[in-house]
Amino acid sequence: MGTAMQSLAFEEVFAILSGLPLQTEQLGRLRAWLASLVHPGECLAIIAQAAGTPACPHCACTRVHRCGSASALQRWRCLGCRRSYNALTGTPLARLRKKQAWLPFLHTVLDSDTVRKAAMRVGVHRTTSFRWRHRFVPGAARERPSRLAAIVEADETYRLESQKGSRTLDRVPRRRGGVARRRGISREHDCLLVARDRNGQTLDFHTGRGPVTVAQLKTCLRPVLPADVLLVSDAAAAYRTFARNIGITHEAVNISAGVRTRGAIHIQNVNGWHARFKTWLVRFRGVASRYLIHYSGWQRLLDDKRLTTPAQLLRAIVASGKRAIDVLN
Repeated sequence: MGTAMQSLAFEEVFAILSGLPLQTEQLGRLRAWLASLVHPGECLAIIAQAAGTPACPHCACTRVHRCGSASALQRWRCLGCRRSYNALTGTPLARLRKKQAWLPFLHTVLDSDTVRKAAMRVGVHRTTSFRWRHRFVPGAARERPSRLAAIVEADETYRLESQKGSRTLDRVPRRRGGVARRRGISREHDCLLVARDRNGQTLDFHTGRGPVTVAQLKTCLRPVLPADVLLVSDAAAAYRTFARNIGITHEAVNISAGVRTRGAIHIQNVNGWHARFKTWLVRFRGVASRYLIHYSGWQRLLDDKRLTTPAQLLRAIVASGKRAIDVLN
């Protein structure tokens, strides 16, 4: 009887909605509400599908067998080290609870919600929202190109170093939105290095404080640049020395002298990415330096537009843990 009444009620509501001349704003709200509906088993099904039969995250052995279940997830036992694990062991989502809220929370990631707004939408505490942000986002941001191609633009953007949320500071406290004590780029600034090719593939690196060095360019860029690449940068000496040391073609644009383009030689794509990142970052009202790479990775996956649904994000996070184990093999 109860099921029949629920079915009847749904048909009545559906008939009413079908006959209503809904406005654009009302249609948008209805679509958003439908997109937020999640079956309790959907998250678990996505995790199981993305993980398949995972190799052991402890020793990378592929000889495993089923070993019961816990928290509705299949457990596996390794025949090598005899330890047990599940599909989330070794991923950023290990030991997180409330799986029924993960897909709705990933909606807030795609919408770039603040910690408090995400907590209200999903129905979790703000500390849970903050912890989830810094587990889900880095996991999804591991989905990044392994190599750039053809013409690659590279440039840095700098932000005033922040110890937001830290209980101990290694400097005198300052008000949010303060300014550096020294003019120009110094050790008071965090350096975010961004490399972007003309296909739109982007890589980001937090190199630490102060201007980027040749050693940092070698560590970050050398593994991702092909031998026949054309590297385009500003006139900073570090890029010229780096390119000469590893034997790649390099062109510089002297922006300080007012030269922004020379035909195809420009860094406007990477500077455009910097501008979008800075504009997007304003909503969070300050980002701690230790989390800067998380936010640049977040902006990178949003800008890339390949992971556009919560299910795709969740699959990418689970698969990132599986790829890390495959590297060990």
